[in-house]
Amino acid sequence: KDKRSRFWGVYKRVAEEHDGEFLERYTSDMDIVLVFSGLFSAVSTSFIVAMESNLSPDPSDTTNALLKQLVYIGLGNLAAAGPAPADPASAWSPTAPTLWIQTIAYASLSMSLLAAFGAVLGKQW
Repeated sequence: KDKRSRFWGVYKRVAEEHDGEFLERYTSDMDIVLVFSGLFSAVSTSFIVAMESNLSPDPSDTTNALLKQLVYIGLGNLAAAGPAPADPASAWSPTAPTLWIQTIAYASLSMSLLAAFGAVLGKQW
């Protein structure tokens, strides 16, 4: 054998060792990222679902307003009942802190899912 073929043989062996260690280390790192982002996404989703009711008006307020109007009509007090049913939901809007918290929660869920997507792409590459 000449010097060049011996050099390339040694280079191939060293490169395969380095590449094997590199792939093993980063594959385990991506597994950790997948587990963490999966758990974080699950927890974040549960918070989002729990806070979802803050983004819509309480249906019991509408029911209570309509029942109150029916009671006024039943008692014969038509002036207090008013000409049209009052809809409390028409004047309702979520508060600014609620919107900010929901926005941050959805952003964190999106970033967590993006991290999981990146880790899956990295593992498949």
